Amino acid sequence: MAATAASTTSWQPQEGGVKEICALLELQISPSSTADKSQIWQQLETYSQHPDFNNYLAFILARAEGTSVEIRQAAGLLLKNNLRKAYKSMTSESQQYIRSGLLPCLGAPDKHIRSTVGTIITEIVQLGGILGWPELLQALVTCLESNDLNHMEGAMDALSKICEDAPQLLDADVPGLPDRPIQIFLPRLYQFFQSPHTSLRKLALGSINQYIMLMPAALYASMNQYLQGLFVLAHDPAPEVRKLVCAAFVQLIEVRPSFLEPHLKQVMEYILQVNKDKDEEVALEACEFWSAYCDTQLSPENLREFLPRLIPVLLSNMVYADDDESLAEAEEDDSLPDREQDLKPHFHASRLHGSEDAEDDDDDDIVNVWNLRKCSAAALDVLSNVFGDDILPTMMPVVQSKLAATGDEFWKEREAAVLAIGAVAEGCINGLYPHLPQMVEFLIPLLDDNFPLIRSISCWTLSRFSKYIVQESGHEKGYEQFDKVLLGILRRVLDNNKRVQEAACSAFATLEEEAAEGLAPRLEVILQHLMCAFGKYQRRNLRIVYDAIGTLADAVGVELNQPKYLEILMPPLIAKWQQLSNTDKDLFPLLECFTSIAQALSTGFAQFAQPVFQRCIEIIHTQQLAKVDPASAGALYDKEFIVCSLDLLSGLSEGLGSGIESLVAQSSLRDLLLQCCMDDASDVRQSAFALLGDLSRVCAVSLHPRLPEFLDVAAKQLNTPNLKETLSVANNACWAIGELAVKIQKEISPVVVNVISYLVPILQHSEELNKSLVENTAITLGRLAWVCPELVSPHMEHFMQPWCIALSMIRDDIEKEDAFRGLCAMVRANPSGALSSLVFMCKAIASWHEIKSEDLHNEVCQVLHGYKQMLRNGAWDQYMSALEPSVKEKLSKYQV
Repeated sequence: MAATAASTTSWQPQEGGVKEICALLELQISPSSTADKSQIWQQLETYSQHPDFNNYLAFILARAEGTSVEIRQAAGLLLKNNLRKAYKSMTSESQQYIRSGLLPCLGAPDKHIRSTVGTIITEIVQLGGILGWPELLQALVTCLESNDLNHMEGAMDALSKICEDAPQLLDADVPGLPDRPIQIFLPRLYQFFQSPHTSLRKLALGSINQYIMLMPAALYASMNQYLQGLFVLAHDPAPEVRKLVCAAFVQLIEVRPSFLEPHLKQVMEYILQVNKDKDEEVALEACEFWSAYCDTQLSPENLREFLPRLIPVLLSNMVYADDDESLAEAEEDDSLPDREQDLKPHFHASRLHGSEDAEDDDDDDIVNVWNLRKCSAAALDVLSNVFGDDILPTMMPVVQSKLAATGDEFWKEREAAVLAIGAVAEGCINGLYPHLPQMVEFLIPLLDDNFPLIRSISCWTLSRFSKYIVQESGHEKGYEQFDKVLLGILRRVLDNNKRVQEAACSAFATLEEEAAEGLAPRLEVILQHLMCAFGKYQRRNLRIVYDAIGTLADAVGVELNQPKYLEILMPPLIAKWQQLSNTDKDLFPLLECFTSIAQALSTGFAQFAQPVFQRCIEIIHTQQLAKVDPASAGALYDKEFIVCSLDLLSGLSEGLGSGIESLVAQSSLRDLLLQCCMDDASDVRQSAFALLGDLSRVCAVSLHPRLPEFLDVAAKQLNTPNLKETLSVANNACWAIGELAVKIQKEISPVVVNVISYLVPILQHSEELNKSLVENTAITLGRLAWVCPELVSPHMEHFMQPWCIALSMIRDDIEKEDAFRGLCAMVRANPSGALSSLVFMCKAIASWHEIKSEDLHNEVCQVLHGYKQMLRNGAWDQYMSALEPSVKEKLSKYQV
């Protein structure tokens, strides 16, 4: 595949080489070809090593006129992918040859060729910058001003791709140019707003929209021209242009609401009209505006006058569209096996010890595709949270008239009305609360409606009120209603329709979390329904049953530990457990489910523990082997197996307590765990340190031979340059060190000074880190001070102030007690070390509601009295006068 000459301009391909590559590309793209695609791919990869191969591809794309468009396009796409890896290491001659062939193709007669060329140009600009291709800008400008549609479209296509993939490159100074490129292009883009060609209007507007977030000076300065252009395009005949106008208004309201403020009324009037656009994508883009507006700092009052017209539009758009894919899915009954693509990937959240910063994911997403219906319901939800009950007088008459439409042909209207009630459940609860019993009474029969999507939405809407249904269950009438809702949802758990099963299980999980131990009287019925579903569901919904069982165990706790319940619950789960292999991903939700059950049953899980424990060890062992040698492990590596198994072992140690010691002693867990603590994947390390902490609490002795290594690797997690990326790992490692300290006492002394040096910077930068890590740092530092005060107290003036601030944020519990024992031990060892932070220490002591431990209460009294005696001649009173009255009042219970 040699070239006929080496110099740049005269590089010419050999005809044989062109033919050979074209033939391969043809085989690769031909759907009817019987050739082995992977072999062709290998052949092309081999060619890629040849220095001239990319020149050949560029020639085929740009100059091989007689070749089919499909082959030329395939050559172009392969060239783009190759350039990503090879462009920077190519000779400048090759780079120049490739670039010189692309620019003339901007005006190619075939649209697909122009588009492929635009993609490659964008790739080269990202790799080499604007400066690396001096001719490009002039070529684009020439094409844009050519009045030839192909040239204008080709240049516009390339420009729009650069704006999308690397907008910052056009908003940077280029040596030799008086203006930034964006200043050169903006006036031309504005001109295209008036073009008779839809493609040019669309590409021009789409390109400028990419700059709203960056807001370059050129756009800022021409904002009035941009807004006037948007108002002109607002009624464009092409829906794709109207959609971009709406997108621009949504982005502007999110990023620069002040620009729209003078025109707000006009913009809202427009958005309200296009919210009814015949084109659903335009209406969807418009609908995003309302939620975006409510998130700005602008006054909600601007929106109030639109509500009487807006709410009926939202309600009308919440009715299922005839082509909504949910309608077809809703026809599927549960006898049909799930298709592989129906199974969502499983995401397991690794264990985190401490106060949870992450908010729970809302389970309100009933199915994943975002569309006008969901966007309208979300907008109604947001409006109800902003305006509260004020939207009810407009909304309820529409809802009631939809619910009153009884014929089968109106079922979608009724369904949308039930969705609307659920959407405003939080925001309008005050106005709805007095009518809640009647509303719930009305919704319960809808759980048995003929239409599956009415059954599923009724589950969801009832779950949105579950907090209040549970609150009311304290009196007889309220309990009757709670019971009806519970049994109604359980009936739907056994529905024959997959969508209803899914909605019912999610609704039941929400109800479980609210009712908690209030479910105990109904446990038998609940378990019978869940285990019946367990036998009937297909794979996808089976995962949701596991989740519902796990949530039930978390909710009712030790109530579950009764033989009559375990006889219903455990045999089906154990049968499934035995049926799944160690490499079957359907194990993940089952492992999670067992984790919750082990924690709930506590020592009651002992009868099931041995095989569960053993299997977790096997899974971790197999996966660690698969990581280095998949063939001999007989499995492909998947870290999720390790994470779920570590978390289940944590659940076992939490449930069994010291009862787990004999299992650990007879296993290789200690060595496997140390390996996991050093794993390169942060979520494996996160779960490993959670287990290390759990084992430290209940059987630290079993870690003994390798304690120094565990402590060393845990300490390293706190001293990493990228701490912010691995906060959860650091959090769990920090907590585990504290748990170990309490158990092994002086044995921890070799690492104490080192660990303190890592903990102090965390306290000093607490505002940049998450609450959980700061709390665990404060507790662990206190625990180290408690067991080794003579090692920690010499350093105390370096950290007393931030440490006391962190301690005062922690809620009363046993871990806070340990930390304060450390505080008292340090002050006894080095009283002068805390003097400069005495005010902060007093505030930390005052943060207790009540110290339950009598001996700790007495220790704190002694510390305060010691300082009072030490600080004579009015010095103590001077310190006290610096404290707020509320702090002084709380200190009075320590008799100072």
